[in-house]
Amino acid sequence: LSDDLLANGRIAAGRKLSLDDFRSDWRRAERARAAAQEWAGGFDAILTLPAPGQAPKGLASTGNASRAVGESPSAGPTNFYLVPGAASPDEIIRSVRGGLYVTELIGFGVNMVTGDYSRGAAGQWIENGELAYPVEEITIAGNLKHMLADIETVGSDLEFRGRIASPTMKIREMMIAGN
Repeated sequence: LSDDLLANGRIAAGRKLSLDDFRSDWRRAERARAAAQEWAGGFDAILTLPAPGQAPKGLASTGNASRAVGESPSAGPTNFYLVPGAASPDEIIRSVRGGLYVTELIGFGVNMVTGDYSRGAAGQWIENGELAYPVEEITIAGNLKHMLADIETVGSDLEFRGRIASPTMKIREMMIAGN
């Protein structure tokens, strides 16, 4: 799966450039494959290296620096996405006997040491391959390493609305809590 996670500063040829096409150090970004790195916490983390001079000794910059106003550049993804697959969102939904189609995530809930993930969510419940009814005020939880390993299907509907994007995907199993 790590070959399908990309940080790509140059998206589609012919697309007009925006500030997102450049890293905060104002150099043209080169396409860089995300590298999975085993950390002491025991899960694979996505590693992007910032501007030259800020990368750890012996490692070259990938051009993936970002910064907020008045701050120094640090490692951060821009145009980071999961490569689209062949299945349409409708095909993915039809393949689910019972599950949740998440349409909204709320809050931040990732422990970057352990990989534990927990967020508020809303969406549609799926029964026998069809959207059955809306759900809200629920929590989804899992572990990033397991979530990435449990991706069964990746959709064809990649659409950028920000600097990080993903098409529809089907994850084999996650915890869901709520009424």
